[in-house]
Amino acid sequence: MTQTPPPPRPPAPPRPGNRGLPPRPPAPPGIKKTPAPSAPKPSNSPAPSAPEPQPIIPADETAATQPISSVGPQLAPGQVPLTEIVRRAEEEGISDIHLGVNEIPRFRKRGDLIPIDYPETDLGTFMSWLREIMKDEEIRTFQENLDFDGAADLGFVRIRISLFDSLAGPAMVLRLIGAKILKMDQLRLPEVFRKVCGYHKGLLLVTGPTGSGKSTTMAAMIDYMNDTYPYHIITIEDPVEFVHESRKCLIKHREVGRHTLKFFNALKGALRQDPDLMLVGEIRDKETVGIAIKAASTGHLVMGTLHTNSAVKTITRILDMFSAEEQPAIKLALSEILVAIIAQLLCKTTDGKRAAFHDILINTDVIKEYILKDQYEDINQIMLKDTYEGMTTMNRSLYELYQEGRITEEVAVDQSPYPNEMAQMLRGRI
Repeated sequence: MTQTPPPPRPPAPPRPGNRGLPPRPPAPPGIKKTPAPSAPKPSNSPAPSAPEPQPIIPADETAATQPISSVGPQLAPGQVPLTEIVRRAEEEGISDIHLGVNEIPRFRKRGDLIPIDYPETDLGTFMSWLREIMKDEEIRTFQENLDFDGAADLGFVRIRISLFDSLAGPAMVLRLIGAKILKMDQLRLPEVFRKVCGYHKGLLLVTGPTGSGKSTTMAAMIDYMNDTYPYHIITIEDPVEFVHESRKCLIKHREVGRHTLKFFNALKGALRQDPDLMLVGEIRDKETVGIAIKAASTGHLVMGTLHTNSAVKTITRILDMFSAEEQPAIKLALSEILVAIIAQLLCKTTDGKRAAFHDILINTDVIKEYILKDQYEDINQIMLKDTYEGMTTMNRSLYELYQEGRITEEVAVDQSPYPNEMAQMLRGRI
C-alpha cells in the first residue's frame, strides 16, 4: 500500500526584529496601561551568564503607566505648580487656560488666545498638575475613557475642568469661575432681566455659544432672586459652576455624575421636591426639553441654557428636536409657557474689556400668535420695535453700545448677525 506523504509544515513566523514585521503603532502617551510581561519560553539551554539588556522606557512613559498613587510630583525644571498658573490667570482676568503635553501654556484673554512665558509642558509636569486638582479615581476615569469633565475649588477661585487626549498627548482646558458673583448692575444688564426674574412659572432660556457669558448672566439673575424672593431653587449642572449661599432663597446645587446620573432624572425628581425654580445647566436633548416643558406647565419656573445665537433660532432648535407629528403640540405648549428668551454674545469694548449684547424676546400675546403661525421674521420685527416690553435685537443692543462710546463702528458691524441692517442703523436710516 502506498503511504500518503505528510503535508508540508507551514513556514515559521518571523522572529522579532524581522524586517518583514510591520512596526507597532505608537500608543498615546500618558494613558496606556502597563503591558503584562510575556511568559518565558521553555528552553533546555543553560542560563546565560549575563542578563539580557532591558528595553529603555522613557521617564515620562513610566510616570504615566505606574499606579497613580505611587507617583510623586514630577515638575520639570522651570515649571511651576498649577495653582500658581491659575492664580496668575485669575489676577489678570483670564477666562480660560489651555494646557497640553508638548505645548506651551496659553491664556484666553478677552477673546484672544495668547501664549504665556512658561516652558513647553512635559508629561511628568502634566500628570503632577492633574494630581493638584483631581482625585486618583478621576484620573483613572480619564485614563480609561480618554475624556473627563469636572470642577475643582481652589479656594481663591473655582475652575471647570475639561480633560481630553490628543495626537500631541493629554491636554486640558480650565474655565475660571470667579469666587465672587457679579451683580446685575456690575454687568450692566437691562432692567428687563429683573422683570423676568419675578415670574413664578414658565420657561426662561438664556442662550449663546460657549464662552459667551451665559453662566455669569444666569448667576447674576439667581443672585438677584436670592436677595429678593423666598424661593426654593434647585440647580442641576454639569458641573456646578457658581456656588450660591442661601440667603432669602434656599438653594440646592446638584452636579450630574456626582449627585445624580442624568439631567433628566434630576429634573424629573425635582418636581417632587417643592421647588419654586429649577435651573438646568444645559438643555441637551429631547428628553430634557420634554420634562422642562412639563415642569413649566405644572406651575414651576424653569431656567435653562441652549447653544443658539438668537432668540428665534432657539425656538426652531427646540422644535427640531421633535418629530413632525409631535411639533404642533410642542409649539402650542411653548407658546403658552415661554417667559422669555435671552440670547447673548460678547464683543470687545474700547477700554480693552468685553461687553454683552442681547436678543431679548418677551412672550407677549402677539409673539404667541407668531410662534403658532411660524412667522419668525415678523417676530424679529416686533423685537426691534416693541421696546416698551423690554425686547431688543442684537443689532439694537450693539447700536446702543456704539452710542455710549463703548464700542467702535467696526466692532458693531463685525459682530452684527445682520451687517447690512447694522450699517443702515449707523447711518441713521433705521
